[in-house]
Amino acid sequence: MKSHQILQEAEKTLLPIFSNIDSQVKQNLQKVLLAYRDCRVGVQHFTSVNGYGHDDLGRETLDKVFARIVGAEAAAVRVQFVSGTHAIACALFGVLRPGDEMLSVTGTPYDTLEEVIGLRGNDAGSLGEFNIEYRQLNLTKDGRIDWKTLNSAVRKQTRLVFIQRSCGYSWRQSLSIAEIAKIVESVKQQNPNTVCLVDNCYGEFVEPQEPTAVGADLIAGSLIKNPGGTIVTAGGYVAGKAELVEAAACRLTAPGIGSSSGATFGQNRLLFQGLFLAPQMVGEAIKGTHLTAYVFDRLGYPVNPQPLVSRRDVIQGIELGSPEKLIAFCRAIQQHSPIDSYLEPVPAHMPGYESQLVMAGGTFIDGSTSEFSADGPLREPYIAFCQGGTHWTHVAIAIEAAVEALTGLTQIRYT
Repeated sequence: MKSHQILQEAEKTLLPIFSNIDSQVKQNLQKVLLAYRDCRVGVQHFTSVNGYGHDDLGRETLDKVFARIVGAEAAAVRVQFVSGTHAIACALFGVLRPGDEMLSVTGTPYDTLEEVIGLRGNDAGSLGEFNIEYRQLNLTKDGRIDWKTLNSAVRKQTRLVFIQRSCGYSWRQSLSIAEIAKIVESVKQQNPNTVCLVDNCYGEFVEPQEPTAVGADLIAGSLIKNPGGTIVTAGGYVAGKAELVEAAACRLTAPGIGSSSGATFGQNRLLFQGLFLAPQMVGEAIKGTHLTAYVFDRLGYPVNPQPLVSRRDVIQGIELGSPEKLIAFCRAIQQHSPIDSYLEPVPAHMPGYESQLVMAGGTFIDGSTSEFSADGPLREPYIAFCQGGTHWTHVAIAIEAAVEALTGLTQIRYT
């Protein structure tokens, strides 16, 4: 069966799922609109101040809006966060002190956090260098939480439990909100003072609730992923209990300054508008994951998640099996991107990652994974991770080209 025929079959089969996703978008959008109305968002919030950024009404109101949407006491939404990793690092350094223990209950964290923790690299200011202990619970053989071990894993010195919501660059199921709630409940039963921090990247607006609404103390993520609605140019956020958000903000700025400063450089309108668009854009990205999974599953490639399974984030993994196929896949995606379509992705090292990466990222915002992109580490079993998409039809066009590229692949030398 040809690629366009498989796509037609996929679109027909997935129509009921797409309809359910639209219902989910509506539910999340209603939540956003309610927060905007309750906080009386107006055009006056689009202006910003310069210099220190004191008394920025737009920034302060956006923090309140964001906190309401995610069910938190407070939030700090800042363009000064350079990435989701930066926001998570500020949360970690805000909470942890020498002698404390950090426990990851979702196995090894995402690659870029390994140097933050001190698992590799030269420990230049890592948690390990500050005498903060790290321990992790490995996932079960089928990539799930080890619930039996978790229920007795928290110690007196376990100051923080780290929960990675998304699969990242691993072949496992991402966590549902119900599973996160269960983790938090188990942790709090063992030690009520242990802080539960969730890496929320790629998961925002996928379900009706966020981790902070089900007991997580703190969440952090990037604005060039889901909550930026594909138009926010930079930034990240932390949200949760007020004192923990402030502690993280003090690591972003300085003690005594915390969340009270930080110019927004005229970005307030984009931040508000991007957050408004986010539920819709996340819905389109989720549709794209279903479509991608259906097509490649029909072609015999292992996919994660499966085509008809409800989504927990906006990432779709495809096990391609060889570096040549991974490179060819990413090149096809790049060729059907709106920006830099004439460029050919090549494997290269990136700061924070252990393996070489090949990345297709022809996006309007550099590195934006809320727009359609694909990447993967050059290591076995050579998995392409697709994410984002402003509309599922763009995903369909690019995926059809990727299928044709793989079908016609004879040999691509990798050097």
